[in-house]
Amino acid sequence: MDTNIDASEVIATSNGNVICPPKTDAACCVQSFAVPFNKAAEATLGRHLARRLVQIGVSDVFSVPGDFNLTLLDHLIDEPGLNLIGCCNELNAGYAADGYARSCGVGACVVTFTVGGLSVLNAIAGAYSENLPLICIVGGPNSNDYGTNRIIHHTIGLPDFSQELRCFQTVTCYQVVVNNLDDAHEQIDTAILTALKESKPVYVSISCNLPAIPHPTFSREPVPFSLAPKMSNKMGLEAAVEAAADFLNRAVKPVMVGGPKLRVSQACQAFVELADASGYALAVTPAGKGLVPEHHFHFIGTYWGAVSTSFCAEIVESADAYIFVGPVFNDYSSVGYSLLLIKEKALIVHPNRVIVGNGPAFGCVAMKDFLQALAKRIKKNTTAYENYHRIFVPQGRPQKGAPREPLRVNVLFEHIQKMLSGDTTVIAETGDSWFNCQKLKLPQGCGYEFQMQYGTIGWSVGATLGYAQAATNKRVIACIGDGSFQVTAQDVSTMLRCGQKSIIFLINNGGYTIEVEIHDGPYNVIKNWNYTGLVDAIHNGDGKCWTTKVFCEEDLMEAIETATGAKEDCLCFIEVMTHKDDTSKELLLWGSRVSAANSRSPNP
Repeated sequence: MDTNIDASEVIATSNGNVICPPKTDAACCVQSFAVPFNKAAEATLGRHLARRLVQIGVSDVFSVPGDFNLTLLDHLIDEPGLNLIGCCNELNAGYAADGYARSCGVGACVVTFTVGGLSVLNAIAGAYSENLPLICIVGGPNSNDYGTNRIIHHTIGLPDFSQELRCFQTVTCYQVVVNNLDDAHEQIDTAILTALKESKPVYVSISCNLPAIPHPTFSREPVPFSLAPKMSNKMGLEAAVEAAADFLNRAVKPVMVGGPKLRVSQACQAFVELADASGYALAVTPAGKGLVPEHHFHFIGTYWGAVSTSFCAEIVESADAYIFVGPVFNDYSSVGYSLLLIKEKALIVHPNRVIVGNGPAFGCVAMKDFLQALAKRIKKNTTAYENYHRIFVPQGRPQKGAPREPLRVNVLFEHIQKMLSGDTTVIAETGDSWFNCQKLKLPQGCGYEFQMQYGTIGWSVGATLGYAQAATNKRVIACIGDGSFQVTAQDVSTMLRCGQKSIIFLINNGGYTIEVEIHDGPYNVIKNWNYTGLVDAIHNGDGKCWTTKVFCEEDLMEAIETATGAKEDCLCFIEVMTHKDDTSKELLLWGSRVSAANSRSPNP
């Protein structure tokens, strides 16, 4: 797999920059002449970092200023290829970088020492769980203060400056503290390359007195770099393909299921090629939704155990062989460890490893290479899909309500389904939106993002900001619960500053509904806000914003017509009033099984 980008592989943006294609290998070499730069700038650390970010495909950096990063921010602003976006808090800056990386392939944020670093930490942990390459840059103390036993501000009052570094060590794949210009060039380049190679966040701390200082190791225009391609062990690949082909070709009704690791392995297209060659029924795990085209003629839905989409679980669990590509089996994705799968029937393909049933495992085998080679050896078998086609009954429509009847959630998502096209992306917040959005049928080109592994509430507000900033050719439709919105609501103001045109459906049901279905209590009830009033106050007449509150289907239809018509050039905020007990049936079942898993008695 060649990681260098040639003229046929780059994407030119409207301002003339060249970026890495979205959802492709972000570890790439960009021709430096294609990116504008400030010829008058000196060869400083700050300029070097700015140019490196542009070269890897970052056009927007999300930041919160603090006294330790101000000089560095000056240099980022001076870079013509970068747009510095100030966020309301560090947590949202991290979430925005997460959303940006999902669309663009890599993201970056800049915060200040410790008070900023520990605030952004939660977002960085989420990006780590989702295998997203993020460059987390922290403005650190003056280089002269290291090793002096001095106590400085923005710390816990100890002369040890390593607290922040130690916190980041478990949620990033590489960490550097740049407090010496002699090593700065190598440290910065190694950190960025590691983020791209591992597809994980990295931590880069830069002393506040260094960004503006020229140094011989820097050049005004850094030489572009690239990663060596990951190579499969040839003998291991051949053995894995032979074993897998024998395993699958002996099966009567095999199926294939795609998971979230398809993205980090750059294997989405190879997965589709295998589906085309095999004729197998094709499904995704919940975290894999959006990575596999749902218009594929053998697509049967989301496999999520007891809460799978209609008739999908029956086909997957009755198969005599199933190939899971890039799955993550945790307590949430397995519905409290209740999947009815048999290990002996499963072929599991990890990013660099293949496991065939209870039998042999093959290491140093890249997922993409394996799928492409297997597609040439597999026999066509459409039995499972034919069985699905025979038993499938189209999903019924929600019961028609009386005029002005209070709006039901299933009616809301019936109308959201009609809004989807190749020009939209759905972002689903942690909560019941997980389950309702899983049932949406994504048309060709429609994006889909959510954070299942980490599952932090509030993620979607910042992620919507970052994704919309990167994917200017799409309109984001975000489905956010009221409890989640209360965590990170401030950066709606940043969306307005950036002129974004997303549509936010705020589902107001008065509490943490997902927690209610796992274990109810008074702590799941929240103070109700006037959410449209809040967004109006944030808007304050500055920017293009339209808000409304809907109580019934008639209100909703009118709101959607306005948001997609007269107000299509505005940020649209639609507060949807629903009953506190109006949830999907999938959440009811999932919540009870997760609750049972959480409440297991200790082993004797």
